[in-house]
Amino acid sequence: MNEYSENSPVVLLVEDEPLVRMAAADDLQDAGFHVLEAANADIALAVLESCSQDVQVLFTDIDMPGSMNGLDLAESVHRRWPHISLLVSSAYHKPCPQQIPDDGRFVSKPYCSEDVVQHIRQLVDVPVK
Repeated sequence: MNEYSENSPVVLLVEDEPLVRMAAADDLQDAGFHVLEAANADIALAVLESCSQDVQVLFTDIDMPGSMNGLDLAESVHRRWPHISLLVSSAYHKPCPQQIPDDGRFVSKPYCSEDVVQHIRQLVDVPVK
């Protein structure tokens, strides 16, 4: 699974809207991150089952179809893989900080890609190029 640079932080992007996911993945890749993509929480958990040690940040939408929403996914990831930092996004909800585990962060939609990149860099302590 290590086809990316050792120095590229790995972000698991969970977004059910294909065009939003594609645009976010492109922006993150352009910023130097290696991006794994999932359309919902169930797929995200399957990805983490196979490569959780590689993933440093979970960037998830809250509103998704499937067995759990993004906040439930963040809670599950925090319990099972506490080394993964959390960034949560939504156009419809603004969770209070206590709803996002482990000092996770929130960015509202529509978001500016530079804001998302800055949050993720801060979560993984990556200096700006």
